[in-house]
Amino acid sequence: MNQSLTNNISHVARSPGLDMDAVEVAVTIPTFRRPEHLIRTLDSIAAQETGRRFAVVVMENEAEKREGATVAAPKFEDGTYQGLLIVAHDRGNCHAYNAGWFTAFTQFPNLKYVCVIDDDEIADPHWIENLCATSERYDCALVGGPQWPVFEGNPEEKWKTHPVFTPHYGETGPVKIIFSSGNLLIRNDVLRTQPQPFMDLQFNFTGGGDADFLRRARDAGFQTGWCQEAPVYETIPESRVTWDWIQKRSLRNGQLSARIAHRRNASKPLGWSKTIAHSLALAGASPLRAALSYARNRSVLNALYPVHIALGRIQSEFGHANEQYRNPTD
Repeated sequence: MNQSLTNNISHVARSPGLDMDAVEVAVTIPTFRRPEHLIRTLDSIAAQETGRRFAVVVMENEAEKREGATVAAPKFEDGTYQGLLIVAHDRGNCHAYNAGWFTAFTQFPNLKYVCVIDDDEIADPHWIENLCATSERYDCALVGGPQWPVFEGNPEEKWKTHPVFTPHYGETGPVKIIFSSGNLLIRNDVLRTQPQPFMDLQFNFTGGGDADFLRRARDAGFQTGWCQEAPVYETIPESRVTWDWIQKRSLRNGQLSARIAHRRNASKPLGWSKTIAHSLALAGASPLRAALSYARNRSVLNALYPVHIALGRIQSEFGHANEQYRNPTD
């Protein structure tokens, strides 16, 4: 039993009559100051069309006001939602995920899968079933799916096609790597064998703990796949459809790429030098990549993405880190 994780968790609500032994799929939902959307997310999970026995684990990460827990607890207690509601007391993205995944695989003894969705997303009615079926069909321990953006307001088309809003893959099947936990299935053997805490706390406020976890699991030999038929729909507020936000997010993606590469290569001969060399090579190639992107899409905004990634990697070498999760509005 991981005592540090146990000390971070308080149980707030549990569905009446919940059969812990029967649960084979746990859906984990971290939440922070989005009570209205959390209910929309939970409603989409309650409406899942599958014969698999599943339960929800909501991880409230606002330990004081507990806005999400306040609105969700009555719906767990009256049986509207089947599962558990916990508080992850230590603030931060990684703390919340670690608490939820630890709760799932310790509370449900016959657990096969953990599915992950964020509190600003809505799941397709066949989301759970299609993720699990894809894992079984291709023998993949990790399966991702598309996060389709749903824009508030009426942004121009150029924003909608930017790489920060578009999925990495378009077809179901095995893939080399998954980059995000926003729409994810994790087979239980991954959680049983990977070191705890699952997400490294150095990424707690910057993001990237999920990408680092997925990379380490892949390096440990776990196969990854993609399910195009298991979408979630992510609400994109108008505050994110701006030049400033997209530039910051693109730079942040580059920073995290470098940090994860340094972590991965730390024990390898000349690992640090190789990571630096890769960053410099990306910087050198970014103008050409930008020109090719513009030729394909005729979008300056999209064309600048590889430049921002390269600049973000260089920024990381000088210690810059965008701690986006310290500010919940970002």
